[in-house]
Amino acid sequence: MTYREIKPGQLLKAFVKCYYTYEASSGASFDDYIFPSGCAELIFNLGAGNWQIAGEGDFVTTPSVELWGQITAPLRVRSIGKNTMLGIRFFPHGASVLLKDNLDALNNQVVDFRDISNPVKILYCRLQETADWSERINLVEEFLLKNIVVTVRRNNKLAVVNDVMEEMKQADFFDNIDNVASRYGITSRYLQKLFLQYTGLTPKLYQKIHRFQNSLKRVTQKNASFTDIAYDCGYFDQSHFIREFKSFTGFTPSAYTVEKSPITLAFANQ
Repeated sequence: MTYREIKPGQLLKAFVKCYYTYEASSGASFDDYIFPSGCAELIFNLGAGNWQIAGEGDFVTTPSVELWGQITAPLRVRSIGKNTMLGIRFFPHGASVLLKDNLDALNNQVVDFRDISNPVKILYCRLQETADWSERINLVEEFLLKNIVVTVRRNNKLAVVNDVMEEMKQADFFDNIDNVASRYGITSRYLQKLFLQYTGLTPKLYQKIHRFQNSLKRVTQKNASFTDIAYDCGYFDQSHFIREFKSFTGFTPSAYTVEKSPITLAFANQ
């Protein structure tokens, strides 16, 4: 399995965290878990294999162009065959440039984006016509730029959401949401509405997932005690950290091993 990340162009850096390619050279199947990341993703399946997610009682094959909403709990996935995938990992508010509806309506769902966007059908065909990754990235950037220019012109609320997220990512952030909202001249209720609309998450849940992701990196690196990780990542104590880690992964930190997770292992090697 080969995983590679590509940084977006300058005009898209505020919305796109990265593009990534995923190629499975072996036809062997494997199961894994996807954990909450705070990011929505748009993924193009360009290979002969299938990607599946756990449904009610069985696995369900995802569509060729899959839009992942916010994942708020561990999700079991399965790779079958020689997959070749191109993904767009958006910052929490980034996917809103492609959608008119509130993002929280897509939470814990993987939908066929071809049913939502006709231009993406054309993009998917063009991506299949070339095997050159640089050309594929250029096609994706061209598609995104058309959507982003229109969205930014008509809506400056994204800037507020982005600024608040940047505040909340700071290690020394301990303010309550009422105070944060008042600094922007809005109510906490309205700020929560903006977050749900443009990220799919409440401010509190966004902060929890961001904290969890930081702790997951530390657990993966295996170079600190759980007590140190807990306090460094902003948890009240070790038990708080363990409880929250388990809610997002299904495992306690001591039971979680990155070697058993091909996907996490690929990310960790970046």
